[in-house]
Amino acid sequence: MIRKNHIVKINLPGGIVAAGDLYTIMCAAEKALVKEVQFGTRQQLYCKVADKFVPAFQTDLKDAGINFETNEEHFPNIVSSYVTEEVFQNANWLSEGVYKDILDLFDFAPRLKVNIVDNGQTFVPFFTGNINFISSPLSNYWYLHIRFPKTNNMYKWPSLIYTADIPRLCRFIEEAIAQNQVLFCNEFHANAGKLPSLVYAKGHFITQPVEQELKLPEFSLPYYEGFNSYGNKTWLGIHRRDDQFDVAFLKDVCAICLKTKVGQLYTTPWKSLVIKGIQQADRKLWNYVLGKFRINVRHASNELNWQVEDLIEEGLNLKRYLVRGFDKDDVRTYGLCFAIKTIPQSGLFGSVVIRKQQNNAPNKYKMLDRYDILYTKDFNPNSKEYILFRKDIEKENLELYLVSLCKYFYEWQNEEVINHAIYQQETVPEKNQKTEEIKVHQCSCCFTIYDEAYGDSVNNIPAGVPFNELENYECPTCGAGKESYVQVLKPAYTTA
Repeated sequence: MIRKNHIVKINLPGGIVAAGDLYTIMCAAEKALVKEVQFGTRQQLYCKVADKFVPAFQTDLKDAGINFETNEEHFPNIVSSYVTEEVFQNANWLSEGVYKDILDLFDFAPRLKVNIVDNGQTFVPFFTGNINFISSPLSNYWYLHIRFPKTNNMYKWPSLIYTADIPRLCRFIEEAIAQNQVLFCNEFHANAGKLPSLVYAKGHFITQPVEQELKLPEFSLPYYEGFNSYGNKTWLGIHRRDDQFDVAFLKDVCAICLKTKVGQLYTTPWKSLVIKGIQQADRKLWNYVLGKFRINVRHASNELNWQVEDLIEEGLNLKRYLVRGFDKDDVRTYGLCFAIKTIPQSGLFGSVVIRKQQNNAPNKYKMLDRYDILYTKDFNPNSKEYILFRKDIEKENLELYLVSLCKYFYEWQNEEVINHAIYQQETVPEKNQKTEEIKVHQCSCCFTIYDEAYGDSVNNIPAGVPFNELENYECPTCGAGKESYVQVLKPAYTTA
């Protein structure tokens, strides 16, 4: 069968691409009548090329010295947090030069997913790779966490790794895992402890003992769109609602970069593009090209905090559907990020996961698609410990339950804030004071609380009405009946 379109994937190691190289790629794409391209969750570039133009497109890429794969994914891109330097945070010792030194030392294309990430940022995921390097407090040394292929088994390397040894160590780890798949590729029987001895038998490495355990910052996704100042310069973030970037637009972007001496561009795991180092005097050029292609650069935050599988239209359509609902209902999602999984083991990053159930029925058209909603422990998207929130949900009801989960997240978050010292009375309670346990009623379907001290304004119930006196009561959020409510403890109050 002849394909109508072929997927040509171009890795951009570390999420970095020289303006001249991207311009060359866009020129080749334009010749192949490619109108739009898109970036991936591993900071790579995808082009859909019609069958008859593929040979010429491949030739143009080869002549330019650009590596690519067609309809294959044997070599995943190396992910790095290079994009965050200067604009989202400044590391103590990890500079752009260090990233470049590491990437330049890779003389092979890894077959396992490699992440090289600073421990002080929260924009680029830490553990979505198989081989995850995370900067340590000790200059030029890195923590190493291994996630074995097709598992969630994580293994902490027993020592810190020296910067210059990262590429060679990756090669030896790949070889050891490939040669011992029985040991490392079975989730239930993985024998991780044997990996260091197999790797160190292949060569000598500079290491340091782990004297301080890895401590990651609390997750917060920075707003990554629009013009933003840093120092005396500006960076520009561009997100596209449908993940598609016009080839003509990217050509103009590269032309401006070359004209204004902006040497490189940066892709992100959120499928967006970042341009650093824009001079104030050049803003008019950037405003011109954004206006020419009618590019909006101020989307709502609840549209930016999603990860969807690469090149999967089903997941993108579901994201659009849910974002429209969130926007209509003005739902707060700050502090959360969402992932939509339509295929198994897609390895996305999110504190809330909408997972499509795999329909194994003989006639798949007899059943509607259904989904499970999961969230990570403590709503930490870097965790691999998932908690089932709701299962077997139809698409039409997803937003309802996601809103309930958002409410639960803020209630969980507020408990910590309420107990913070700044909210406590400055005077120490006297010994004759006693603590009263106050109980409220909570909907077991969506976690909405009925507190008689406040009543229920949605159902026109005034403050002071006890729950047991309510008749035909329904949850104001999800419509569940009174029988769905359970009694729970409210945070303690101190009384005289």
